[in-house]
Amino acid sequence: MLKKSLWAAFALLASTGGAFAASDLAVKGEYLARAGDCVACHSVPNRAPFSGGLKMGTPLGNIYSTNITPDKETGIGSYSLSDFEKAVRRGIAKDGRHLYPAMPYPSYAKISDADIAALYAYFMEEVKPAKQENEASEIPFPWNMRWPLAIWNTLFVSDKPFTPAADQDSTWNRGAYLVQGLGHCGACHTPRGIAFQEKALDESDSNFVSGATLDGWTALSLRGDQNAGLGRWTEEDITTYLKEGRNQHASVIGSMLDAYNNSTQFLTDDDRIAIARYLKSLPAASENETVYAYDKSTAEAFARGDLKSAGASIYLAQCAGCHGRDGKAQNANVPPLAGNPGLLGNDASSIINVVLNGTGRAVSHEVPSALYMRPYRLMMNDQDIAEVVNFVRNSWGNKASSITAKEVSDLRASTNMSSDRVVILKMR
Repeated sequence: MLKKSLWAAFALLASTGGAFAASDLAVKGEYLARAGDCVACHSVPNRAPFSGGLKMGTPLGNIYSTNITPDKETGIGSYSLSDFEKAVRRGIAKDGRHLYPAMPYPSYAKISDADIAALYAYFMEEVKPAKQENEASEIPFPWNMRWPLAIWNTLFVSDKPFTPAADQDSTWNRGAYLVQGLGHCGACHTPRGIAFQEKALDESDSNFVSGATLDGWTALSLRGDQNAGLGRWTEEDITTYLKEGRNQHASVIGSMLDAYNNSTQFLTDDDRIAIARYLKSLPAASENETVYAYDKSTAEAFARGDLKSAGASIYLAQCAGCHGRDGKAQNANVPPLAGNPGLLGNDASSIINVVLNGTGRAVSHEVPSALYMRPYRLMMNDQDIAEVVNFVRNSWGNKASSITAKEVSDLRASTNMSSDRVVILKMR
């Protein structure tokens, strides 16, 4: 039975005498859907918003996001508030099926009753129904059986609601709620265990948002790590990144590009500040790091014409025009390579993926960026890409392990060229 408090929240917020009238409740839910980044996973180009169909890779096979429009036959139109709450916070569909945890219900379990009620109002009142059948997963038998997920949930999903920390202020607690819950940052940025569970769900464990690789992309540490984390970023750097999709250190790529296009740029300034405040409070996950420092010797060697390696030659011909011989970028809209946290980690998946497949376009204020990384998978072979990746990961003070052509080949086989993703919803 649905908790009385959830029904009470819905009744209070939906009543004409409450804090929100029904239409205002749906408006609040629209903002929460943005904060939860629902559109990025449940919408694809050339289909109705929220009608599903996004292909997502898992260790067991591909699955597809589902139709969450209020269509009664193929979507969630027949869901009660109780059914909706079970799906969002507990990963159980109306028919009793357990959802795959690609749906980040381990994080959404922390969403408050009031926010669940607002989200429900938005999806039922404001989203247009779309009759769109859901695609079957490509996970083979017996791994596609759902009943083991009940055991998985018992072992790895907490049913404890978000509880504000008494020793922190309201800004920190709001940031913690957004990062741990609605924003589900840990779903990408927290390493997974042997059962594909997130190793931590909050800051009490140093694994939380300490960096992970998922579906061919490396999600960097959101903790205070100096090189492949946020240790060198200020709160302003973080808020700028969330609002503009770039800052002096990096630009959005991979899944974070979708999160920016469809979510973080639409947050309020106060919520972005709250996220930054919370993330900057998280200590580094790694110890005894040698902190990055810029080294001008690569730029000076370029000026003298002394760099003759294959990687340097490819960089000079294909990359220096945008990223500069000094690695600091020639334009504010181009990310620097010198000190870029995406180049300093042990896992080079993201930089390989970017060179192979490009970045896709950031869409800011409904205007697609004119500057974005083009794919090179048709122009360079695996060895060439390995050479230039190794060059940029070990120039201008960058120090990272070398990769092989085999690593490039593996990602070439399992990834595709990035396509332009568009912002589908418009905020009021």
